[in-house]
Amino acid sequence: MTTHLVAMGGGGFSMNEGPSALDRYVLGLAGRAHPRVCFIPTASGDSAAYVDRFLRSLGELDCTAGELSLFQRTGVDLADALADQDVIYVGGGSTANLLALWRLHGLDVALAARAAAGDLVVCGLSAGALCWFEGGITDSFGPDLRPLADGLGWAAGSVCPHYDGEAGRRPAYHAALAAGILPPGYALDDGAAIHLVDGEVHGFVAERAEAQAYRVECDMDGVREFPLPMTRL
Repeated sequence: MTTHLVAMGGGGFSMNEGPSALDRYVLGLAGRAHPRVCFIPTASGDSAAYVDRFLRSLGELDCTAGELSLFQRTGVDLADALADQDVIYVGGGSTANLLALWRLHGLDVALAARAAAGDLVVCGLSAGALCWFEGGITDSFGPDLRPLADGLGWAAGSVCPHYDGEAGRRPAYHAALAAGILPPGYALDDGAAIHLVDGEVHGFVAERAEAQAYRVECDMDGVREFPLPMTRL
């Protein structure tokens, strides 16, 4: 049983017109024709417009696209809803709200059980990337960027999405590492992603020519970042 995790700093259908190279990369990891893809839009409050954008975009690819709502529960058991899914795609928004609702409804447990039951691809951007790590930098608590240190921990360390986006992302991440609030981790530009297989780093991919991923660490000399080798999609 293999679990692929693709965490995007930004990009995919959310930041492009229609499906993007990262979306196609994720679907290719399913290893089967016409994979089933489940979109989980909790972080955006299950935005209907966001769900529609996903369904229209992924509908252009060779897959069966659906969504799982926690704001409008249908009575279907979460484990049953996930059982036949090949790809779990998590949207952006508030990471703090996502984690709180997943834990309240038991979706975190259902996802872990699904991963343990057979091959699975999980992915997402922004909040949908941060949630899988131990922690990262988020705007969940208002306009000021803050560290969040209670992620799901499917991937070790921390992550900072949108690293080339808002000007405050880099200093906020560096400050959290220097203070010991977050463990060392990865910074991802929009359009860049880290790919892990069973929790181990497999590589770094990008759908934009200039998108970059970095390893960011803190030692006695301060916070340092190291550009990582990228595969351009």
